[in-house]
Amino acid sequence: MEIETTGLPGVLILTPRRFSDARGWFCEVWNRRALAAHGIVTDFVQDNHSASRAAGTVRGLHYQAPPHAQAKLVRCAAGRILDVAVDIRTGSPSYGRWVAVELSAANGRQIYIPEGFLHGFATLEPDCEVLYKCSDYYAPDCDGAVRFDDPDLGIDWGIDPSQAVLSDKDAGAPLMRDFQSPFRYEAPQ
Repeated sequence: MEIETTGLPGVLILTPRRFSDARGWFCEVWNRRALAAHGIVTDFVQDNHSASRAAGTVRGLHYQAPPHAQAKLVRCAAGRILDVAVDIRTGSPSYGRWVAVELSAANGRQIYIPEGFLHGFATLEPDCEVLYKCSDYYAPDCDGAVRFDDPDLGIDWGIDPSQAVLSDKDAGAPLMRDFQSPFRYEAPQ
C-alpha cells in the first residue's frame, strides 16, 4: 500500500496496490497489521455506505464530538468525488486549514482522517457511492456540522456551490466563526 502525507498532519492518502488479470483486479483496502507498521492503529467499529444520484451533491462538513469522536477511512466505490478534511483542533498550528483529494472508483485512493477534523465530500459526477470505516459508533447527540461553503474556509469543491444538492442539516449548518470546537490539539511528544 502506498501512503502519502498531506498538508494536515495525520490526514493521509492511502492507495492500495491492485493485482490485475483477465478478470479485473483485486486489492486489500484495509489490513490492520500492514497499516499499524505505518502508525495507523485505529480500531474501526462501523462501516458506512452512501449513494448520491446527482453530480454536485455535498455531504458535510461533518464531525462527531467526544466522547464518540470518529476517525474515518474513506473511499469511492463508484463515480468520482472530491473529499475534504478540515482541522478543527483548537490550538493546532493548522487549525481551519483544509486538504482535498479526488477519490474515484478508477484511482482506488482512500483518505484517512483522524479525530478532530471536519469531513465532507462533493460528487463530481452522477451516481457516486462512498464507503467509509468509522472508529466509533454513530451517536446523534454528538453529531455536528459546519457550513461547506464558509467563505472563511474558502474550500474549492470543484462544483458551483450555489447549485449544490444539500440536506436540510447541511444547508443550516453554522459558519466556522460561530462554531465552538469540541477538539483540542495535543502536540506530539
